Amino acid sequence: MSERNKGIALAVLVVVAVLVWYYERSGDSVTATSAQYGEMSYKPLAVENPALQRDKQSASQKTEYKGSGRDLFSEIAPPPPQEVRQAAVTSHAPVGPQIPPPPPPPTLPGNMKFFGYGTIPNGTAKRAFLTDGDNVYIVGEGDTLLGKYRVTKIGNANLDFEEIASGRHGSTQLTEEPVAAPAS
Repeated sequence: MSERNKGIALAVLVVVAVLVWYYERSGDSVTATSAQYGEMSYKPLAVENPALQRDKQSASQKTEYKGSGRDLFSEIAPPPPQEVRQAAVTSHAPVGPQIPPPPPPPTLPGNMKFFGYGTIPNGTAKRAFLTDGDNVYIVGEGDTLLGKYRVTKIGNANLDFEEIASGRHGSTQLTEEPVAAPAS
């Protein structure tokens, strides 16, 4: 770039700087901005009594927190108070409502057996092979079996499933059938 071109570029930049300074100083941009926000009217909050309520403030300051002693950040429940423990030991009566034991985990019906698993070479998920006598079922994870069970996980030695109606989870082990020796 020649000296003449450098001089022209400097002169143009000085003129632009002077124009920016003039318009900023004259306040045209401030007037436009204030005119834009001046159209909105101020509306105070609807508070019935804006005065401080000293009686409620002093009452809240005089209250004392009495915690139960439980750690709010722990999932473990604290032990029951000593007098409740003493009463439970002396009365030998059940405390609170009796909760029935949970039902046993679901099992696959009848003679349904999980006898193996496999994968397709193109990298798809495992497929489980189940038999019910002469019928063979091939299911993948997430598939339903007999319209009652959803396969949740196919492991190397077990098959985890969920009973659709109740949401209960169950598992069955891989059963290895003894191989019969060929007749000679």
